[in-house]
Amino acid sequence: MYRRTLFAGFLIALISLTLGARVFAQGTWAVEKTFHVGGEGGMDYITADAQSHRLYVPRSTHVMVIDADSGKTIADIPGQKHNHGVAIAPEAGRGFITDGEGSVVIFDLKTNAVLGTLKARPDADGIIYDKATGLVLVSCGDDGTLVTIKPDVDPKTGSIDPPIDLGGKPEFLASDGAGKVYVNLEDKDQVAVVDLKARKVLAHWPVAPGGSPVGLSIDTAKHRLYVGCRKPQKMVVMSTDDGKVIADLPIGAGVDATKFDSQQGFASCRDGKMNVVGETASGKFEVVQTVTTAVGAKTMDVDPATHKIYLPTFEFEEQKPGATGRPAAKPGSFMIVVVARQ
Repeated sequence: MYRRTLFAGFLIALISLTLGARVFAQGTWAVEKTFHVGGEGGMDYITADAQSHRLYVPRSTHVMVIDADSGKTIADIPGQKHNHGVAIAPEAGRGFITDGEGSVVIFDLKTNAVLGTLKARPDADGIIYDKATGLVLVSCGDDGTLVTIKPDVDPKTGSIDPPIDLGGKPEFLASDGAGKVYVNLEDKDQVAVVDLKARKVLAHWPVAPGGSPVGLSIDTAKHRLYVGCRKPQKMVVMSTDDGKVIADLPIGAGVDATKFDSQQGFASCRDGKMNVVGETASGKFEVVQTVTTAVGAKTMDVDPATHKIYLPTFEFEEQKPGATGRPAAKPGSFMIVVVARQ
């Protein structure tokens, strides 16, 4: 009996170690290539479309459409003043661009032609398409609201739905695919939980010991949020069941985006590091790898079909001794770093 018990215990321990090893084995990521794209303007959230294998990159006043395989520019969508993000609504055949001046630009996914512009709210910023509700969701930072848009809205005469007051300044957002959306409130150090059907905020969940939350992504299967915080620099793993903080892990400086893919969480940081967070068989979270990308690569998106991660940035001028502040980007040096699992 003792031997059987001992053997059973040994077997369980071996299985646990094996499962844990498999989780951490997923953490082997590396820079595969870099696309030197060029072009004028700054940059913000990049969007990868798995169906068309296209990348959409806001460049301040225009959006570049780039082939995700070759890095070649396919099209350029003009007409913005200070853009931030792009959402793709395949069912409607349309794309939506947030313009921080308070509008959303609608374009055709096949032709990339601008169809019209909707008046939104001040500081229209983060944007996603929620397939479950069939709505485009926009966080409006200065206005402190969440805006929803029907993808088939008339681009010439249509309007946004009545905004939802969030109780703070939102940054990015993530949908659970079941009628709720979670929104980072950067100035409140909270995540707002919104019921889209009822169109109201259900709860405000603190991100402490993290602070200044900006990046946000979700594991819908395990009901977890991955929150990228700047002050202090942490990746906070939070339960979407009750808002409980499950883990808080150190990450690089200047995080702007988090993503979840291949059972792992990712945080892209301005300091040129991408932190990879994994979970062991015992439910413990750890930073399993830190990938060196490029300075300024603070936003990213992942193609769920190829599991490749795309991080936009620039080459920067060398700073003179004693200089303070961020270095200037070299003209025409815009590039996209591609990270893939090895």
